[in-house]
Amino acid sequence: MNTENMIIIDPQSDLEARIIIALKDIYDPEIPVNIYDLGLIYALSIDENALVTLEMTLTAPGCPVAQTFPIQVADAIRAVAGVSDVKLEMVWDPPWSVERMSEAAKVALGFFD
Repeated sequence: MNTENMIIIDPQSDLEARIIIALKDIYDPEIPVNIYDLGLIYALSIDENALVTLEMTLTAPGCPVAQTFPIQVADAIRAVAGVSDVKLEMVWDPPWSVERMSEAAKVALGFFD
């Protein structure tokens, strides 16, 4: 077998890419931008058993969906094929700010550097 032109796909990075796609399908209920581009995801890691650990925040600690939104996010990740489970932690430090948004999100919301 000639392996010279083979493309090796890292299953871990493929799973991470699919998780990010799932996160980009979840929109903040008050801002018309997905939570990934909005910068609400602070950390994402996957261990060797496909346990996903996610640190996320909300735009404000008093957000009206603070109790239900993390459950929605965790459920969306669990629905990604290959994920064994999700450990989601809400973090408030550092506080979310506009600087965390992607360029696409800033353009969509009319923010310019």
